[in-house]
Amino acid sequence: MFALADRMLRGYTRVLDALGGLCLATMVVLVFGNVVLRYAFNAGITISEELSRWLFVWMTFMGAIVALRDHGHLGTDILVARLPARGRKVCLVIAQLAMLYVSWLLLRGSWAQMIINWETEAPVTGASVGIFYASGVLMGASALVILLRDLAHTLLHAANAQGLVMAAGSEEAVAHPVSADKRP
Repeated sequence: MFALADRMLRGYTRVLDALGGLCLATMVVLVFGNVVLRYAFNAGITISEELSRWLFVWMTFMGAIVALRDHGHLGTDILVARLPARGRKVCLVIAQLAMLYVSWLLLRGSWAQMIINWETEAPVTGASVGIFYASGVLMGASALVILLRDLAHTLLHAANAQGLVMAAGSEEAVAHPVSADKRP
């Protein structure tokens, strides 16, 4: 069951990765093109700023989903690293429950804002402002699924010491992981 969920989440996050890259490429073209047009031709792309802002928000949330699935968010484990395995597991479950609650709040609030603003048009593009808030709906719903899967895995499987920490300790730790046995 977990293998199927892992494959589905991996495929989902690959799609989000590709969409994030597309958002970034579009933002670069819009902003760079706008700068060139303004300085060289005294013209500009009218929707550049608004669309770039929206794409940035969507890209950020999609990247956060990918990082959540990969446990790539930075964190600190100064206290948790000194606990026995049972203490680490308890801390991990508490952290996962807290993240589930925050994700639920994000989903509920973004959904409400999306519904409230669906009829509101953006000033330049005329698109529904609800599309902007839909990025929070995507993040909240995706985070709930990923965190529920992680919580079930934590509760149902015995994990090694490394498996009981959900975040990377630092950028160096992400680039050069160190096993639990070799920590100072």
